[in-house]
Amino acid sequence: MRTRPRVRLAPPSVFGLTRHDIVVTVADAVISGGLAVTTAIRRTRPLATVDRQVRLRLLDREVVAHDQDVVALTFGSADGTALPAWHPGSHIDVHLPSGLIRQYSLCGNPDEQGTYRIAVRRIPDGGGSVEAHTLAVGDVITTSGPRNAFPMTVPGFGSPTQRLRFIAGGIGITPILSMLHRADKLGIDWSMIYTGRGTDTLPFLDELVQFGSRVTIRTDDVHGLPTADDLLGDCPAGTAVYTCGPAPMLGAIRARLVDADDIELHFERFAAPPVIDGREFEVSVASTGQTIAVAADETLLTALIKAGVHTPYSCQQGFCGTCRVNVLAGAVDHRDGLLTETERAAGQALICVSRAQGDGPLTLDL
Repeated sequence: MRTRPRVRLAPPSVFGLTRHDIVVTVADAVISGGLAVTTAIRRTRPLATVDRQVRLRLLDREVVAHDQDVVALTFGSADGTALPAWHPGSHIDVHLPSGLIRQYSLCGNPDEQGTYRIAVRRIPDGGGSVEAHTLAVGDVITTSGPRNAFPMTVPGFGSPTQRLRFIAGGIGITPILSMLHRADKLGIDWSMIYTGRGTDTLPFLDELVQFGSRVTIRTDDVHGLPTADDLLGDCPAGTAVYTCGPAPMLGAIRARLVDADDIELHFERFAAPPVIDGREFEVSVASTGQTIAVAADETLLTALIKAGVHTPYSCQQGFCGTCRVNVLAGAVDHRDGLLTETERAAGQALICVSRAQGDGPLTLDL
């Protein structure tokens, strides 16, 4: 008689014993429990949106230029919470009561955390600066916290250079001032030239006295317009140059150092950069059907504002993201340093710097 072969199941014991092994029992429970936990994790609800706005109360306002056009505003926490820390070169986005958003460099001493100080030059036709000048002690504004698009690397602390040269033009002193405090504290070899139309227009002159002969003041009304060599001074190999000021000054310094491979150049501008290699194109506003021509030498944002199309913006340099819009049709010439390839593929663009590829047109979700 043929017997059916016995099918031997895997033994309940890791040692092949016929009785159940406590090790296998525990392992089975652990694995089952783990699967249950991972299943629960996969079914969790999306995280709630986090409010990252920081409320600031104006603690002090001080006129810091003799022409009365620059005011320093010092803010503290409006609700008693600790303010996020910041480092030299940082700025904050100031959300003004009208809804305007403007960026201002933090110009206090970075070793004295707990307050944010900014300085604003009043520009007659600049809505943001005029509104900032009307803020009174006790007023509350909001910000998204410090960001740094102009970081300072220190010789011996992350930089291979041996010395620092600072060049500030007018209100361009604001990001530079915090760097001076840090460099002085660390005992670094540094010098600075501070230039402007006249001494009445230069803010923080009284505060710069503490740095002595390391700071040179040069004004156009006495010395004439400076050349790049005047601004750079004795700038040997191994120097890192940090500069902020008007576009012509930055352009001259960049041109002078274009072949200087042994000198580092770091700069920040407060105005929109000039359009390079631009071509005229057209853009359509989806909500109204309005078609707007964008000149070869103007930004898309500028053309929209001139045509009465109002959209949020701030830095005008392609790094803050305030002017982000969705492009519904057309190919974009992206010129920003913020958006990821995924965001660009999804149709997003920063209209302060981006343009149409070729003659366009673009259709914007505005």
